[in-house]
Amino acid sequence: MEALPIPTETYKLGFIGAGKMAESIARGVVRSGILPPDRITTSHSSPIRRQAFESFGVHLLPRNDDVVEESDVIIFAVKPQVVKDVVLQLRPLLSRKKLLVSIAAGVKLKDLQDWAGHSRFIRVMPNTPSAVGVAASVLSLGGAATEQDGDLIAELFGSVGKIWKADEKLFDAITGLSGSGPAYIYLAIEALADGGVAAGLPRELALGLASQTVLGAASMATSSGKHPGQLKDDVTSPGGTTITGIHELEKGGFRGILMNAVVAAARRSRELSQN
Repeated sequence: MEALPIPTETYKLGFIGAGKMAESIARGVVRSGILPPDRITTSHSSPIRRQAFESFGVHLLPRNDDVVEESDVIIFAVKPQVVKDVVLQLRPLLSRKKLLVSIAAGVKLKDLQDWAGHSRFIRVMPNTPSAVGVAASVLSLGGAATEQDGDLIAELFGSVGKIWKADEKLFDAITGLSGSGPAYIYLAIEALADGGVAAGLPRELALGLASQTVLGAASMATSSGKHPGQLKDDVTSPGGTTITGIHELEKGGFRGILMNAVVAAARRSRELSQN
């Protein structure tokens, strides 16, 4: 039986789980105009979480069952350790007319499809900068998910950053890079600021300069069309300050350390997904 197309002009979106990631995605969807808030629902008993969603017009329903019944597209935004129980509990309501999406890290499409009883499922790996609209997300289609389904979900997650499509076998490496990567950059920002303080800058100024410098460099890397190596060369004068600093980074194995971090995190993601 072929899956019925989702009505793009009228479909309703539901979130199972009302945490910060779900809120970020919902805010992005509303802010971008992709969906009005009255076509988005979730369910949560916490007054704080209810207030967060209601503050931009999303309606909260009493139960997860109500969210599923009300929605055409359902995003499971719960913690990985509970997603199985949640999907199994809702299984009687998860017909193939509904497009299912999971953002639970490390939970494979095969398992999600088995628990739901069908394979119209899409797995998405977003990262925490979705909270400020600059996420790096990747999606992979389940067996019965159509290209149109994928385009619809790409549009939703594109409202909180950039999104790519990839084979699910790459998701452990994606986790090691973009999933864990923000933490590596926060560490780098903190270290740059510490260096500024060590060189005589006030802490507040050092942190502001470090954060803005990373933001600016990332913007150049994504918008200039130049390879990062060329951008590096553009800043590096013969015998100047930058090449002296780069020499120190190379002596410390800076690039190798970052590469090792990504590979180690990817390996750990693989281990966790096999448990």
